[in-house]
Amino acid sequence: MILYVNSCVRDDSRTNRIALALLKKLGKEYEEVKLDKEDLKPLSKETLKLRTELISKGDYSSPMFGYAKQFADADIIVIAAPFWDLSFPAILKTYIENIYVTGIVSKYSPDGKPVGLCKAKKLYYVTTAGGPYVPDYSFGYIKDLAVNYLGIEEAVLIKAQMLDVDGFSADAIVDEVISSL
Repeated sequence: MILYVNSCVRDDSRTNRIALALLKKLGKEYEEVKLDKEDLKPLSKETLKLRTELISKGDYSSPMFGYAKQFADADIIVIAAPFWDLSFPAILKTYIENIYVTGIVSKYSPDGKPVGLCKAKKLYYVTTAGGPYVPDYSFGYIKDLAVNYLGIEEAVLIKAQMLDVDGFSADAIVDEVISSL
């Protein structure tokens, strides 16, 4: 199963357009989590306490672990996240906070090193930027998390940049990225 984590909020999102073309090329059915339509909330004092208690008991039956289980069970993960303010939309960070559950997506070795438990071997990160794209605080973070904590062997960046700069054709750039998939 392909999991499509969609953090695009605009109806005419260029990021979503590229991600949908990628999903079509991958040629398999996918489950979409449209983050702005989900009831995602950052962990609070109360939800963090509950989560910690359940994890310590090894009880992963709570619905609060649904996103983590879905993420861990995916064969391929596609994340669509426009480049906003040198990073990705806050709702994606909230989603990550909700899926990073020790015992589902990762565990720790006896010497304290993270061991990924995710089934996926590949994660695609699709992004668009109005100007030059700087991956440090977006793809860099996702790649490090995927490879070093979640057990996903490969994280692939697919980007379209300079889309809002005078003299550049956003449609031509997006079309070029889609044709290179």
